[in-house]
Amino acid sequence: MTMLLLALLLWTPPHPPAEHAIGSVTLLEGPLKLIRGVSAYRGLEGMNLQHGDILETSADAFAQFEFPSAIVALGPQSRLYILSSGGSSTGHPVSLDLILLSGWLKFESSNSKALYRVRAPLLAATTSGGTVLIRSAASTCEIYVESAGATSLSEISANGDASSSTQAKSSQFFSRQTSEAVSVLAAPSAAFLQAMPRQFRDTLPPRQDLHLDKSVEAKSEHPVSFDEVEPWLKLPFSWRKGLAQRFSPRLSDTNFRKQIESHLREFPEWDPILHPNKTSESP
Repeated sequence: MTMLLLALLLWTPPHPPAEHAIGSVTLLEGPLKLIRGVSAYRGLEGMNLQHGDILETSADAFAQFEFPSAIVALGPQSRLYILSSGGSSTGHPVSLDLILLSGWLKFESSNSKALYRVRAPLLAATTSGGTVLIRSAASTCEIYVESAGATSLSEISANGDASSSTQAKSSQFFSRQTSEAVSVLAAPSAAFLQAMPRQFRDTLPPRQDLHLDKSVEAKSEHPVSFDEVEPWLKLPFSWRKGLAQRFSPRLSDTNFRKQIESHLREFPEWDPILHPNKTSESP
């Protein structure tokens, strides 16, 4: 019994296999939180990234992620969700589908044959071979098209739907506030440039080759709490598809379950998970 207890105390969730990796963290300054599956991890430089990963930087932190033909930088106090594969935009498959809930993101790609998409609650950008900088906050979103390639912008409605897209030109600056139409300027605002993370001012240097011979595993810290996942559960319904099933194992935690029960009006997709034997009322 003593040996069994010791083994349980020393056990940590297995690290997901490397064959599922779609990218990696190639530069990290400051703390990075990774939510994978139902656990929170301490992010490390050199670790692999997977579809479904949620990444959050702390104040003053900076992280650079590299994917095939694309580099993504995340500024301080930023929250990013790497959606599962299989997304599409205007009927074309998306190679990398990202949701920036809040904070700063820079996306660079020289691949004109692959389509990439970054969505924020108010604006979305799709690009092939372009470079875009995005700042997303509670009531505003700004996108600077540093290099257009083939880049288009769309307004996002409250339910997550995108409006018809507008083709962007290099150096254009798009800004939108809640319930207002997007405004377009020929250059980024002075306030945007002043607040922009210093690492975003230059081309992001590829660093993937520095980590080819390293095998780094994220450090598991604890099962996710309701507070940690609540912002993601509040995403537009189509964006949060699959999250209820993903986080349902946490219902074994009494507090997590109580919190979900108290938010069923906001999260109706949890009702059949919480009450699988519930019978529908007759009309």
